[in-house]
Amino acid sequence: MSSEPQPAEQITQWNGRSGQAWSQSAGLMDQVLQPFEGLLVDSIAAGSGARILDVGCGAGATTLAAARRVGPAGAVVGVDISEAMITAARARVQDTDAPVSFVIDDAQTAVFAPASFDLIMSRFGVMFFPDSVAAFTNLRRAARDSAALRFLCWRGIDQNPFMTTAERAAAPLLPNLPVRQPDQPGQFAFADEHRVRAILDKSGWGDITIRPADVECTLPEEHLVRYFSRFGVVGLALPDVDEATRTGVVETVRAAFEPFVHAGTVRFTAACWSVEATAAH
Repeated sequence: MSSEPQPAEQITQWNGRSGQAWSQSAGLMDQVLQPFEGLLVDSIAAGSGARILDVGCGAGATTLAAARRVGPAGAVVGVDISEAMITAARARVQDTDAPVSFVIDDAQTAVFAPASFDLIMSRFGVMFFPDSVAAFTNLRRAARDSAALRFLCWRGIDQNPFMTTAERAAAPLLPNLPVRQPDQPGQFAFADEHRVRAILDKSGWGDITIRPADVECTLPEEHLVRYFSRFGVVGLALPDVDEATRTGVVETVRAAFEPFVHAGTVRFTAACWSVEATAAH
């Protein structure tokens, strides 16, 4: 069995099938992930005029939400490595007057104006860096002294059974599915809170607080097959198999999700870390 995508492959992946799937299904993913929005933006003072950087902004839902909070005197920049998702994000805001802009770049190496942001935030966008210390050091340079860092990341695989249901069910039919590698770039790279704290401490961030957050998420049952057949390792693998294998995988995986389906709605608990820190002087 192969390992999870490595850093260069991450860039290729997010500018390939993963990025295309997310950009083409932005509405569905916005619905699934919407409950996390408040954890990031509710503490932004309305009309504050703050300057904010949204890391791994995807199709821009959280970027736009933050821009609506800061008001016309503020500015929110979304950065992501996926051209497809940034294209979707720009389309999202083209008819608004929100103070928002988007950049295609890698936040680990991007050249931001020094000390230019009051808040750096991310919804599940910071677990993919090949060198996390270098990435958060770069983000610290972009933050003014005492600026805030606020991000969400996944806790452990064992605490998020919904997220691995598809790959566990499909494994007998798709023997070459990638293996999750702890501490490697990927969805669960920040599952260990002690590792996260060490990374931030080495990167110039202080007053670090890491709290568990259990968030209830939903999606319509009618979109469940679309969800697991386009996203994650199973979604990445299905375009390369024959039709008979695909049919078998879809039937098997759909049955495995049955415990999460209730009266036409898929419901699951997302186990995350809510991380906050301050740019140290």
